[in-house]
Amino acid sequence: MANRLSQIATRTGDNGTTGLGDNTRVSKSNLRVHAMGDVDELNSNIGVLLCEELPTGVRELLGEVQQQLFNLGGELSIPGFELLKPEAVARLDAALEEHNAQLPRLAEFILPAGSRAAALAHVCRTVARRAERAVVALGLAEPLHDAPRQYLNRLSDLLFVLSRVLNRMNGGDDVYWKSERLARNTAE
Repeated sequence: MANRLSQIATRTGDNGTTGLGDNTRVSKSNLRVHAMGDVDELNSNIGVLLCEELPTGVRELLGEVQQQLFNLGGELSIPGFELLKPEAVARLDAALEEHNAQLPRLAEFILPAGSRAAALAHVCRTVARRAERAVVALGLAEPLHDAPRQYLNRLSDLLFVLSRVLNRMNGGDDVYWKSERLARNTAE
């Protein structure tokens, strides 16, 4: 890997193509490249979230998520390759159940707001949803394993839950949507 990264500016992409992990070249507008880019952007946004004050367990969980997102990106970069394992999805399921169990049930919609860490978790959630849509689009055009799509779906759910956990970290709460329709219905 060191030799691959010894030269960053190769100029091979100046013509609008990029190399995949199997050494094929594709247009930078290719669905696979879009999916890889969205996963990379998600991983970068999680890196920003990790700059915030976080509970140790959440920090460790997000560190593991970054590793798995790198695996996911690697899998996407090599058509037909499997790098992200179903066990990674199962770990997200377990984390989702653990963190959601400590939260009160939602009776209202919440806004992507609150503490800075919670708001950043919401940004990560929306980028995860976009990455999921890109992987779904790629899967409609080419065969893909299930784990990448499932991982991104579960991760976006987990990030929503973590935003609620982070809003409560220092005694805060979620920011609830003030729906005019809901207000009218409860007043009647």
